[in-house]
Amino acid sequence: MRTTTRPAEPRDLPGFLGLAGQVEQWFGPMVTDPGFRAAVEKNIRRGTALVAVTPDGAGPLGALLFGAKPPMYHVHWLVVAEGVRGRGIGRALLADALHRFVRPPGTVEVVTLGEDHPGARESGARVFYERLGFIPGDPEPPGPEGGSRQRYRLAL
Repeated sequence: MRTTTRPAEPRDLPGFLGLAGQVEQWFGPMVTDPGFRAAVEKNIRRGTALVAVTPDGAGPLGALLFGAKPPMYHVHWLVVAEGVRGRGIGRALLADALHRFVRPPGTVEVVTLGEDHPGARESGARVFYERLGFIPGDPEPPGPEGGSRQRYRLAL
C-alpha cells in the first residue's frame, strides 16, 4: 500500500480519535478523554504530530505524536489502523519523525505494552519496536486499563 507521511493538520483530529478508538482495549480510554484530545491538538499546533495517508488523501491510516528535548526524544503515541498493520506504515511514520525531529547523538524512548499484557502479542507493538532496534528497558507503572507497561530505548 502506497502511503505518504506528513505533519498533521487540524482536519486530521477526527482521524486521530478514530485510530485511538481502535486501541483503547490495550491502552485505556482516549476518544472521550479531554486530555488526549488536548494533547493531539497541542502536537498538531507544534508540528510534532504526523499522519500517514494514501495519495488520494484517505486516512489517516496511522498517526504519531512525538516529543523532542535533545538529547532525549519520545514517541508519545503511535497507532496504525487495524486493517493495514504490518504494511510498513508505522515504520514510515517513525522514520519520518526521526528525520524531522532527531539530531544524533541521542536516545529515543517509547513506553509500550509489557510482556505479560494481554494485548502485547496481538498489537505487535513490542515486536515492531524490537525490529527497529529498540531495546527493552525498565518496567513502567500500569496503564489506565491496568495492564503492564515497559519502556523501550533506541540509542542514536
